Amino acid sequence: MYTIVTGAAGFIGANIVKALNERGVAEVIAVDNLKKADKFRNLTDCEIADYLDKEEFLDLVEAGQFDGAVDAIFHEGACSDTMETDGRYMMANNYRYSSSLLDFCLDQEVPYLYASSASVYGGGRVFQEAREHEGPLNVYGYSKFLFDQIVRRHMADANSQVVGFRYFNVYGPREQHKGRMASVAFHHFHQYRETGKVKLFEGCDGYGHGEQSRDFVYIDDVVKVNMFFLDNPGKSGIFNLGTGRAQPFNDVAVATVNACRALEGQPALALREMIGQGIVEYVDFPEALKGKYQSYTQADIGKLRAAGYRDEFATVEQGVAKYVHHLAK
Repeated sequence: MYTIVTGAAGFIGANIVKALNERGVAEVIAVDNLKKADKFRNLTDCEIADYLDKEEFLDLVEAGQFDGAVDAIFHEGACSDTMETDGRYMMANNYRYSSSLLDFCLDQEVPYLYASSASVYGGGRVFQEAREHEGPLNVYGYSKFLFDQIVRRHMADANSQVVGFRYFNVYGPREQHKGRMASVAFHHFHQYRETGKVKLFEGCDGYGHGEQSRDFVYIDDVVKVNMFFLDNPGKSGIFNLGTGRAQPFNDVAVATVNACRALEGQPALALREMIGQGIVEYVDFPEALKGKYQSYTQADIGKLRAAGYRDEFATVEQGVAKYVHHLAK
């Protein structure tokens, strides 16, 4: 029997493969699209039973080749570029593909744990898993939103686990391939190491410089929640996966710079000192993002807690310090 991980060479997927290995699970089939070949590095320390291209995998699923052979599917594969404007591609890749795997899992009664996104909430201020709070701002968010609606239609009569995770701003190891879509912490680490400075957007939507706030969640916590639901196949639903705390981008900058300074044996600085010394710089807010940008997110994790998940989530200061130590190796 196999555990399938799609997007297995990607950020969250590769961390899930590694976590499965650490539990003694090596019969993992890694599914991905390695057209961007450098993602392979995320799997070099993982044990897998096989690798399949995402299109080949779907063909085999639809041909019945995996009937009776799957323990669970972690579906992390998607186009996660929130600035992608090709709607046909986005809907085929994120919505239709996800729907095909859902059909397989419902038919085979196989647990299906998939990546949704906090982008479904758009510019709203209430981040609860309810239709009235959802209104995506871009086609990426819409692709995730629409699939969640399909899942809701099936939830009442599903005979097996279906769990959607609305990931908030995830950061941590194995994201280096993501380019511009990598986390702010990742970019700040490299900016500081290369130039001694970090850059943030100037204020918008009534926020001061660097004060736009997101719910930043460390990858280790994301993986732990996924494993919790794998261990509890009787629990289904769509759940926010964030910390329940909004923190400004300024906090990420300060945490990253101070973690780097600590490695250099230098004392910590406050934000005002960093600004005064030119370490933190604010740049014009991009025109391309105006009207499509979430200036504030904060997960309501009440539903996740009600499902029985009790572990605490790392703060930006805790998570970024751990991440910087990893990046500095």
